Amino acid sequence: MIYFESLKQQDLTYLRDLLFELTTREIKIRYKRSILGIVWSLLHSLAQIRIFRFLFGTVLALNIPNYTAFLFIGVLVWAWFRTALTQGTVSITNSRELVNRPGFPVAILPIVTVTTSLIDFLLAFPILVIFLIAGGSPFSPALLLFPLIMIIQFVFTLGLAYLLATIQVRFRDMSHLLNVALSLGFYLTPIFYDVSAVPAQYRFLYTFNPLVYLLDAYRAILIYGQFPDPLPLFSISLLAGAMLFGSYTIFIRASYGFSEEL
Repeated sequence: MIYFESLKQQDLTYLRDLLFELTTREIKIRYKRSILGIVWSLLHSLAQIRIFRFLFGTVLALNIPNYTAFLFIGVLVWAWFRTALTQGTVSITNSRELVNRPGFPVAILPIVTVTTSLIDFLLAFPILVIFLIAGGSPFSPALLLFPLIMIIQFVFTLGLAYLLATIQVRFRDMSHLLNVALSLGFYLTPIFYDVSAVPAQYRFLYTFNPLVYLLDAYRAILIYGQFPDPLPLFSISLLAGAMLFGSYTIFIRASYGFSEEL
């Protein structure tokens, strides 16, 4: 197997092309024999938004300005995070032939899953722009930070994916536990509501959820045209970097035994 720990000696062009080919293959497999193809991911998000818009914009009105865009951002960010983790967790156990292939850079597999989910996120972004324009959201220089927020989320998600993929090889129930955790996390993340609506005695729970700060940053930039609070972003950046470094190190050490475990 080839690992990124010797990246200086590796052909970066080969790794780049391999990432492109594997990501393209993953997208083709996901939507193979599907008439609408990748449009299904957009329709799923739009259906969720329609339901939440009715429930919390009409039935139990939360009175959040530009609620459709507020909700769309939450749904898209969560969908990227959830899909990347669920597929990243099984990226090794579902790729036995590739893992057992001599010289294959197995560490690229979790990157493929996170990148594929990012592509879904980016494909839905033009629709979000329409909602932002319709809601009168200002476009300001703060938009320049949008790619930075995506990079932070990418790094954080990839760090978790490496860790969960490593555990999944030896503990196959990890994917099932993750689904339960994500089901709970959906409601404990301010996707369709604002943290200010949470009773004060419970708000401390949200300080431990990195997605809270990412969502605040996305919404500050896209909806309000404001620069996000730099301190939480700096903190989550350090956490994401530390998570990726630690998880990747664990992944590499465990990967020498992946072939036997699979």
